Amino acid sequence: MEAKRRCDVNPENTWNLTAVYPDRAAWRAALKAAEADLEALSALPGTLCRSAEGLKAGLDAIFSTGERAERVYRYAFLCKSGDNGDPELQDMEARALSLLVNRQTALAFVDPEILSIPPEALDAWLADGALRPYRHLVGNIARRRAHTLDAGGERLLAMLGDAAQAPGSAFEMFESVDMRFPDVRDEDGKPAPLTHGSFPVYRDSRNRAVRRTAFEAYFGEFGKYVNTLAAVYGGQVKLDCFYAAARGFGGACGACEAALFEDNVPVNLYDGLIEAVHGALPAMRDYLELRRRALGLEALHLYDLYVPMVESGDEDVPFERARAMVAAALRPLGEEYQGLLRRAFEERWIDVYENRGKTTGAFSCGVYGAHPYVLLNYAGKLNDAFTLAHELGHAMHSWFSDAAQDYPNHDYSIFVAEVASTVNEVLLTRYLLGEERDPHRRAALLNHFLEGFRTTVFRQTLFAEFERKAHELQERGEPLTAQALNGVYHELNALYYDGAVIDDFADVEWARIPHFYNAFYVYQYATGFSCAVAIADRILRTGDAADYLRFLHTGGSDYPIEELKLAGVDLTKPDAIRDALRVFADTLEELKGILDDGLANGDV
Repeated sequence: MEAKRRCDVNPENTWNLTAVYPDRAAWRAALKAAEADLEALSALPGTLCRSAEGLKAGLDAIFSTGERAERVYRYAFLCKSGDNGDPELQDMEARALSLLVNRQTALAFVDPEILSIPPEALDAWLADGALRPYRHLVGNIARRRAHTLDAGGERLLAMLGDAAQAPGSAFEMFESVDMRFPDVRDEDGKPAPLTHGSFPVYRDSRNRAVRRTAFEAYFGEFGKYVNTLAAVYGGQVKLDCFYAAARGFGGACGACEAALFEDNVPVNLYDGLIEAVHGALPAMRDYLELRRRALGLEALHLYDLYVPMVESGDEDVPFERARAMVAAALRPLGEEYQGLLRRAFEERWIDVYENRGKTTGAFSCGVYGAHPYVLLNYAGKLNDAFTLAHELGHAMHSWFSDAAQDYPNHDYSIFVAEVASTVNEVLLTRYLLGEERDPHRRAALLNHFLEGFRTTVFRQTLFAEFERKAHELQERGEPLTAQALNGVYHELNALYYDGAVIDDFADVEWARIPHFYNAFYVYQYATGFSCAVAIADRILRTGDAADYLRFLHTGGSDYPIEELKLAGVDLTKPDAIRDALRVFADTLEELKGILDDGLANGDV
């Protein structure tokens, strides 16, 4: 049957947003106050560059009003995420987004004005203890000196901000609200609804006809609109390239350079990730061949990549069981961490199940001064338990950073965000493997761990390479047609999944990836997973999570590569990525041994 309406969902399984505002009336009052704050900001231009005292007073005003405005937006965003089709919630988010865009426009003078201060004077001002909360932030602005326009130019770019949301917003509304998929046949041969939430369930089916039909129906629906989706994504790519060019980024891929510059990440780290993963593709080919043999197939297709090679014997994981499993796996992180997990479950930080109009996938959203929230579309499978662990990693990272840092430094970068989430996934994997002695069930867990590598390191690097190539097409002046984008994606599938049959209907998969509307984001899943493998290994080996917890408290107080060094990982060297890929190869060898014995005995 079709997913429930939001109003029919048990409130106990939805998040409780009263920690942000008690009700929508309070939110509307906060929105009005935040809009009034904009008037006060109009008095600030020309005051930041006068003295250290003027700079501090201006930044205090900017961040105090910014905290209030962000809270207004987060509440509206969370409300709408539960039901994107609700017109009132659409209106709320639109108003909150306009507030942020108007703030950004009003504050366009900040960076140019700070950069007008002579470097020697700025350094002397920052030595003043009163400006200590702003040292990293202002230092980062100074680092961007060559890529900052004058006040007029910055204001024009800020004014474009609302319109620049159009591609991502159009994709979200089309994919989350307007798209409808045809019914498919379930494992009993009965008609069953195909939704974003049910697709992964059919994708994992032991019945090959079910998963093939689900793939064809799901991607076929995207294929019907591929020209529209290519135009929408092409608009996003053009915006990315425009912003990069406007700010003077002109490397081999200016848009990539601009995106990485924000976190002070060198482009050679991005290129090094792709190079390292290319070097590990022979191991991926071995994995695909093992999968083909374990499933007893003459040829492995893309729709055969997700079904477990061996049945776990306990594929259904109700939410309460997942909760207990995740808590047990994360005990090495200490009692304070455990207490926060209990609060997350008991105080309804988590929105659990799918409903009609709800944002697909999963995310965590921090709210400074309240607590983080987690959105799931829990479908009762082991993968969903791992998603729970993953999003709680984000949530705890937000909690610790918010508690330890003042508002200007609380928000950690996207680059390190995927580390905390993936540490939890790796700890859950290690916990389950540590508890399991049965070879058959152990093989299922090893398969799941390897799938984590495939989908998080290999697949996300494939996505990263697709983004790079799509933006390079635009920068070379080549049209981003559906045919061109499908062609790029087909070639990458053929490269990364050498040995499998590359089904043409999957060429359109790029059109369903929401992260592509936040350019050059996805590579951080791969680097994050690699760092997480190293960090989790260190915690389990030493029994000491203190360095890792120190890292979780850093927020945005330093550059992400420097923050990771606190947890014992140095990404300026290639070791973390290569070591993770060696773990993939070693885990593959263990699984091979178990499955080869099973194949020889007819047990698989």
